[in-house]
Amino acid sequence: MQISFDPKAFAFQLVNTETKKKEVVRPLDGIKVRLYTCGPTVYDVAHIGNFRTFVFEDLLCRAIRFFGMAVIQVMNLTDVDDKTIRGAIKNNVTLDEFTRPFKEAFFEDLKAMNIVAADHYPEATSYIQEMIVMIEELLKDGVAYKGSDGSIYFAIAKFNSYGKLSHLKLESLQHGASNRVEHDEYLKESASDFVLWKKYDPERDGKIFWESPFGPGRPGWHIECSCMAKALLGETLDIHAGAVDLIFPHHENEIAQSEACNKKPLAKLWVHAEHLLVDHKKMSKSLGNFYTLRDLLAKGYSGRVIRFLLLQSHYRMQLNFSFQALDGAKTSLARIDECIVRLESFTGEKVGGLTLKGYLEGILFEFAKVLSDDLNVAEALAQLFEMIRHINSLYDKAALTKEDVQATLEVLQKMDAVLGVMDFEKAEIPDEIQALVQQRATARLEKNWKRSDELRAELSQRGYVVEDTPDGARVKRNKIMRVQNKE
Repeated sequence: MQISFDPKAFAFQLVNTETKKKEVVRPLDGIKVRLYTCGPTVYDVAHIGNFRTFVFEDLLCRAIRFFGMAVIQVMNLTDVDDKTIRGAIKNNVTLDEFTRPFKEAFFEDLKAMNIVAADHYPEATSYIQEMIVMIEELLKDGVAYKGSDGSIYFAIAKFNSYGKLSHLKLESLQHGASNRVEHDEYLKESASDFVLWKKYDPERDGKIFWESPFGPGRPGWHIECSCMAKALLGETLDIHAGAVDLIFPHHENEIAQSEACNKKPLAKLWVHAEHLLVDHKKMSKSLGNFYTLRDLLAKGYSGRVIRFLLLQSHYRMQLNFSFQALDGAKTSLARIDECIVRLESFTGEKVGGLTLKGYLEGILFEFAKVLSDDLNVAEALAQLFEMIRHINSLYDKAALTKEDVQATLEVLQKMDAVLGVMDFEKAEIPDEIQALVQQRATARLEKNWKRSDELRAELSQRGYVVEDTPDGARVKRNKIMRVQNKE
C-alpha cells in the first residue's frame, strides 16, 4: 500500500512579527530557505526556557523540510558579552576556557532533546573582523559615531524605520547621544543609541580585548548576529527566529545596523516563540522555580518527554511548565509508544478486507493542513492521537492487515519527521529477559503471587513491561525508560 502525500499541495504560512500577518514561506532564491536562529549565550548551561525556543526552532526547521523545501540553518553561539567576560575574569581563565565547557554542554543537551543539528554554529569570537568592517561602514555612512567615552555608537535617530519590528514609535522613546547605554544588559522599555564597539576598560574587561581601527575593545552584543548572519546566509534572510524577549531591543537593533549598512531588508520573515512560565510564574532562581534541562534529566525525565512537553503548545502562546504537565506528557508519549510497539510486533496474516489507505491519507492531509497554518502543532497532535485511537480499536478487533500496519507506521514516521518524539527502533527481547518472563509464568502457574510480583518489578526495573493476555504473557520494552537510561 503506497500512501500518497504531496507536500507542495500546502502553503506553509507563519505569522510575521513585523507585519502581524500570515505569510507564505518560500525561499527568496527559489532553492533554500535561509534561516537564522538565535542560540545560547554560553556563560552557563541552558535552562528549559531556552529550550522552549530551541525546540520551536527545531520544529520550524523540520516543518520546512516536511513541506518539501530545503533549508540552511545557522544558530549562533554568543561567547563574548558582559556575562561571559565577567565569568572568565571571576574564574581567572581565558574567555575560551570559560565558555568551552558550556558550548560542549549545549551540544550534549541538543542531542538529548533530539534537536537536529544546524548547518552552522558560528561563535561570535570568530567573526570580530567582520564586525569591525561593518562598524567602519556605519561610521563612513554617518549613522555611527565615536562617543566621548571612546566607544562607537549607532545613532538610531538616523535610521527612520527604527521600531518597525517591535511596533514602537521612535518619538515616544528616549534616544540620542545623551541617552545612550554603554552596556549590553539594559532596560528593554527604553531605547538609546546602542553600542557597536566598547572601548577597552582594564577594570571591566581584564585581559579580554581585540585591536581595531577605533582602538582596543570588543563588540557590542547586537553587532554580532548581524555579521554572522551576513557572512553565512547573505544580506537578506528568509526567516529570522528567536524568543519573544529578543524582539526589542536586540532584533530591532540588528535590523537598524544591518539595513543601514547593507541597504537591504535583513529578513523577509520574523518569527518569535513566547515565554515559558513555571507554575504560571516567571522562572527565577530567587523563586526556586529555575530548572536547567539537566535538572529535569536528573529527576528521571527523558529528553524525549521534555521535548514533547515543550512542543505541544503553539509557539506564539505562553507555555506553562509544571511537573504535573511533564508527567502528563510522559503519559501521552507512552500512548504513542504503545501503539508503535503493537504495530511493530504485529504477526497477523490477514490480507484483503478492510483497507486503511483512504483513512491514513486523510489523517496525514489534516495533520499537514493544520501544521501549515502557522505551525499549529496542538491541532496536529490531535490528529495524531485520533489516528492512534482508531488504529488501536481496529487492532483489538483483529481488523488490520499487514499492509495496514506497514502503512500506519509509514504515516507515523512522516509525522515524526516534524515532531521528533517517536521511537521506531526495534530491538529483540534479550534471552535473560525472556528467562525472567518464563520464571514469572511458572510462578503464576504455582500460584506464587509474591514471586510473580517480584519478577514483574525486576523486569520493570530493567525497562520491560509484562502484559497478561488470554494467549499468555507478552513482554515489551518500555521505550520511555529505555531512552531515559540511554541519556
